[in-house]
Amino acid sequence: MCYSFRSILYAQKKRYEYWRKVWEKEADVIDDRGQDLFFADGFNHPTVLIYTDSNPFIPVSSTWGLIPSWSKDLSIWNKTLNARGETIFDKPAFRESAKSKRCLVYINGFFEYHHFKGKTYPYYIFNKDETPMILAGLWNDWTDRSTGEILNTFSIVTTSANPMMACIHNNPKLNEPRMPVILPEDYADEWLKPIKSDSDKQVVSDLIKPFSQEKMDSYTVGTLRGKNAIGNVPESSSKVFYPELNDPQDQLSIF
Repeated sequence: MCYSFRSILYAQKKRYEYWRKVWEKEADVIDDRGQDLFFADGFNHPTVLIYTDSNPFIPVSSTWGLIPSWSKDLSIWNKTLNARGETIFDKPAFRESAKSKRCLVYINGFFEYHHFKGKTYPYYIFNKDETPMILAGLWNDWTDRSTGEILNTFSIVTTSANPMMACIHNNPKLNEPRMPVILPEDYADEWLKPIKSDSDKQVVSDLIKPFSQEKMDSYTVGTLRGKNAIGNVPESSSKVFYPELNDPQDQLSIF
């Protein structure tokens, strides 16, 4: 799953800056609520700049935790931080967004926990070439019926884990290891294209697959949650060495 990530503002604006440079556009007035997120905990529902299919190159501020239009309040959003890719066209919370409201979320990397001998160890996972990861997402603009406020929200789509992530994300309570859907840059636009036919839907569905572990890297970091958590600071992704994880019994020693 993906419940926390790192997304520095330059990564969030990468698509916009590239589009502006290629098309020699003047700088547009964009949402100024973007912020450096060194450690973004989904359960705190941080605000992130995302790219939606309604305006693919201009980032918009969005809150992590998708709220479907039929929801009466915010109570659902702790359950919609992630959307299981295999069922997004079927689940009530996601199916409308899957059909017509998909988005891209640019991050520097994400955090996941590894279980070993009764303890958990946080890992930071990122692209080996250190370019921003492009995550497949779903979004929805939800209206609070009590105030009339419109809140833009999103969810990160997940898929089965590649071998590297299967070793890291080995929570015995889960049915299977998972990872976010990371889109190769050449295919990011495909995720945003409208679905007008079954073949269009299949194009989108085919993008929901594990990213190549050959393009990824990872290392252990310090405490991210609880009373000793380091918080939303640059050091949250600093490498921390745990001698016990060099034990040959730990599968991660092969990486």
